[in-house]
Amino acid sequence: MQKLTPIQPPDRAALLATLEREPRWQVIVIGGGATGLGTALDAASRGYRTLLLEAADFAKGTSSKATKLVHGGVRYLAQGNIGLVREALHERGLLANNAPHLVRPLGFVVPAYQLLDQPFYGIGLKVYDMLAGRLNLASSRWLNHRETLTEVPTLAEHVGGRPLRGGNLYYDGQFDDARLAIALMRTLFDAGGLAVNYMPVTGLTMQGGVVSGVKVRDALGDATFELRADCVINATGVWVDGIRQLEDERAAPMVAPSQGVHLTLPRSFLPGDRAILVPRTDDGRVLFLVPWNGHTIVGTTDTPRRDLPLEPRAAEDDIDFILETAARYLSRDPSRANVTSVWAGLRPLVKATGESSTASLSREHTILVSRAGLITVTGGKWTTYRRMAEDVVDTAIRRQMLPAAPCRTASLPLHGAGSAVGSAGLGADDRSPDRYYGTDLALLHTLPGAGNVLAVESGLTEAHVRFAARHELARRVEDVLARRNRLLFLDARAAIAAAPAVARILAEELGHDAAWQADEVSRFEALAQGYRLAA
Repeated sequence: MQKLTPIQPPDRAALLATLEREPRWQVIVIGGGATGLGTALDAASRGYRTLLLEAADFAKGTSSKATKLVHGGVRYLAQGNIGLVREALHERGLLANNAPHLVRPLGFVVPAYQLLDQPFYGIGLKVYDMLAGRLNLASSRWLNHRETLTEVPTLAEHVGGRPLRGGNLYYDGQFDDARLAIALMRTLFDAGGLAVNYMPVTGLTMQGGVVSGVKVRDALGDATFELRADCVINATGVWVDGIRQLEDERAAPMVAPSQGVHLTLPRSFLPGDRAILVPRTDDGRVLFLVPWNGHTIVGTTDTPRRDLPLEPRAAEDDIDFILETAARYLSRDPSRANVTSVWAGLRPLVKATGESSTASLSREHTILVSRAGLITVTGGKWTTYRRMAEDVVDTAIRRQMLPAAPCRTASLPLHGAGSAVGSAGLGADDRSPDRYYGTDLALLHTLPGAGNVLAVESGLTEAHVRFAARHELARRVEDVLARRNRLLFLDARAAIAAAPAVARILAEELGHDAAWQADEVSRFEALAQGYRLAA
């Protein structure tokens, strides 16, 4: 297993100086979500000079708004997509091995209220175990009525007049999506690459009819850069068509966005360590009820959208559907007053473009190489980000944009992983954010304010804020409260209360004045109001 030497990311001034001094790269990746970060890491670990550019903050969009599951996709079994499930389960196992501080096994109970539910799902879950092979997290098993309620005490005894007969217990992985994105960013630096957030691409440059680089702007200042690359990769998720149209304004859209909504509830609705999977709701959707960071998250929906907001808002119909469906399967009905945070994320569903150069390498993700050589990748999910990245770089090699080099990420530990790091991270409490830091935890605890708790709801301390500024390229209050720490997703009201203290500490670390602090607090409060649900 290859290991990288951890390094400290340069401060922003040093990063901008590097762009000024070194405009030539082998690979430039546009987009700092799961796919972009994974692709940049794959390229850098193969030895290519690699730069990643993110218009906002890392994982600001879809990649911080997932269901927090590393999974094979149980529902795909019923659809007969065996190859897709096998690939995802393989990637789930690799990620659990490479990031034990970020991924842990989570048991799911599938309740049975009809006579044939238990054997039907039980047999399918044994197939699920078999497809995972040696990388399986744990074996599934049948549960009788008593065992089912022992695993999930708050499960409803009756649904639609039908009694609970028992259930099935199986295992998938759970993770923190934004924290995994930050770990990928850190690993990219460890591998010799660079990543810069708040650096939107404003144009593509051409030479001889071929894409030869990008034009970028510093969103936190006024600097502009023109950077050259042998290979430019568009990995901007639901926003890939905007980058494609910088090359060809007539490019046919290839993404049809779909919105998923999640609600956060208190831990009391799911007080144990097990999740609930409802594999088929009344309208055919899947519902997850998952314990996460000392709270309960419930979702998700799948609703088409035509627009592409960076901060989509949950529709009232979706909120009502989740609450009503969760109430059917819980012994205690959740209400709007119980919701501590609500968030929505856009999923990039790929549609046909009619271009013959489209290469569908998976049922879930698509890679397209334009006539001018822009490589676009979209679709997929967090679980398969590494495989997507490997496919993208292999495509660039086949197109002779890059010299051949083997993929190294299948056994590459991510930043923070180490022999002393278990699934909870150096002995940290399972509900503490400390478990996500892995081998960086000792350094975190040396920083000022390690004992000064700013928000009990997420375990945020002053030291976490300082670490985010010094080591994780956090530049705004939102970066800390939404993605370095997950307080905004756990309790929006508590996040608003913590914002002034976070702004003060960031101002100390980054050299900002009182006016900057006031502006940041105001900006964050406006954002966080969209995560609150009126009673």
